[in-house]
Amino acid sequence: MVNVEARLKVKGKEYQILVDADKALDFKKGQGIIEEVLAIDEIFSDYKKGLKVSREELENAFGTSDVKEIASKIVKEGEIVLPTEYRNKERENKLKQMIDFLSKNSIDSTTGTPISEMRIKEAIEQAGINIDNKPIEQQVGKVVEKLRQIIPIKLETKKLKIIVPAVHTGKVYGLLKEYSEKEEWLNNGDLQVILNIPSGIQMEFYDKLNAITHGSCIVEEIKEE
Repeated sequence: MVNVEARLKVKGKEYQILVDADKALDFKKGQGIIEEVLAIDEIFSDYKKGLKVSREELENAFGTSDVKEIASKIVKEGEIVLPTEYRNKERENKLKQMIDFLSKNSIDSTTGTPISEMRIKEAIEQAGINIDNKPIEQQVGKVVEKLRQIIPIKLETKKLKIIVPAVHTGKVYGLLKEYSEKEEWLNNGDLQVILNIPSGIQMEFYDKLNAITHGSCIVEEIKEE
């Protein structure tokens, strides 16, 4: 467990809290509860000097003096200050995840054979690709695009046709646009989308889609000839 600072500027003034780094990063992604994130149940103007913010000032800045509510806002909307060694470790872990994902879900487009982890790693380094600290599925498309300049890599994908009921389109659009090839709004307000998603995340994608839409979407796999 590493405790770090999370901070957010409101009305020109910075507010700080002390949080567990791993749990704060998870909370920022929508996982966990704020009670497990906070290392100290206090809001500071400078936590290193122990300067706490008064109840009155919190009310003025956040419209509440509830520490957990304010801390949630700081973590979700603010910056989590990670030590250099921690950031390097996170980057290294994401790189390993990306290499593992690509070695299992891509092929050499000229031979149709798998590509080794070593070859993928060398190509990533040669292309100067930075793997961001965000879910692999959100960046794999751009990574593969850059890798194609170095090696003949082809990501194995599934083409899907999905019809989303009108009532859910706003909530699910962000998930769909990541892989959307074509979209069409139907006369009844439903959204029909053609997606091309990496085969390796198909089940995870279905889980997210069903969680948002309560399983009400119509999904059809398109067989490509």
